[in-house]
Amino acid sequence: MKKKIAILGSTGSIGKALIDILKKDKENFNIVLLTTNKNFRILMDQAKIFKVKNLIILDKSKYLQAIRLNKNKNIKIFNNFDCFKKIFKKKIDYTMNSITGLDGLLPTINVIKYTKIIAIANKEAIICGWDLINKELNLFKTKFIPVDSEHFSIWYALRNNSDPIEKIILTASGGPFYKTALKKFKNIKLKDALKHPNWKMGKKITIDSATMMNKVFEVIEAKNIFNIGFNKIEILNHQKSYVHALVQFKNGMSKIITHDTNMKIPISNTLYNGLPPKTKSSNLKIKILNNLSLHKIDVKKFPLVKILKTLPNKHSLFETILVSANDTYVNQFINGKIEFVDISKKVLKILNLKESIKYKNIPPKKIQDILNLDKLVRLKIKTKSV
Repeated sequence: MKKKIAILGSTGSIGKALIDILKKDKENFNIVLLTTNKNFRILMDQAKIFKVKNLIILDKSKYLQAIRLNKNKNIKIFNNFDCFKKIFKKKIDYTMNSITGLDGLLPTINVIKYTKIIAIANKEAIICGWDLINKELNLFKTKFIPVDSEHFSIWYALRNNSDPIEKIILTASGGPFYKTALKKFKNIKLKDALKHPNWKMGKKITIDSATMMNKVFEVIEAKNIFNIGFNKIEILNHQKSYVHALVQFKNGMSKIITHDTNMKIPISNTLYNGLPPKTKSSNLKIKILNNLSLHKIDVKKFPLVKILKTLPNKHSLFETILVSANDTYVNQFINGKIEFVDISKKVLKILNLKESIKYKNIPPKKIQDILNLDKLVRLKIKTKSV
């Protein structure tokens, strides 16, 4: 019997990678829902290939355009996530949420009750809304698997393992500026920041990798997902991005998880969940393992890493300020409004404000708390009132 699955954000990089995997195994899967924000033509092509009957297009103008162009009466097109209850008559087998940004938080929480497994590639949802997500996971007995290569590696290492953890180590490639002298950072241009040495990603996440903010986010995610204190999580530079995580246990044992720089590997493993996946790694790269060259992060070059020492262990709305401020300033850099070094300076400045620090003691009680604060932060930056 075919497994029923849904892909939220099917036209993004993660969604496309999952679609490519499914193309090779169509006889075992039935896609019941695909979603996009604006890329409706790609969405319609995906729907045609897999005979998907339910689509969500969030952008109003693109939704209306798709409605006009749709000649297939068997395809239902919706404009928001309120349609979940109409689409899912009972729990489906698997849902991938690869929607980027805080836009992915609401559908994450809303879809949990309708799926047996949810694989989440949305950093912002896990960083800002983990407590809310976790409550839904427990309430509806839905299994969660992280998709990010680092967190999937940790999850994989901890499967069926009850040994107490001593430390979790996340690796960072260092991005395009690992070897760049600090004095040259003031001259960094957008084209330079987008030249990631190992991964091909979207602009936003590539810039986050260049500033090392992506690794700050990943530490917060690890703290949330694995319920472990910041003091037990460390970041080490590993330029080859072959080792994704190391887990040290209190019994003296350690696990090192490696795989090629190919997101289809963790994606495929979340989909097949213990069964033999269709995506296989190449032979073990002994040469890389013999020369791991792991190093601590240079905080002078990547000052955003210092944020980790100021974060509360308890979940709070302070993380929303971090995500929103960084997202806004990265977009400003991409649009040529600020310099590369300004991203770190401006994010740190906002986080050190008294009106920001007070949120360290305020947990989000509902989704709207997070979304309202996100809008407030962006508005204050836009109007230069912070």
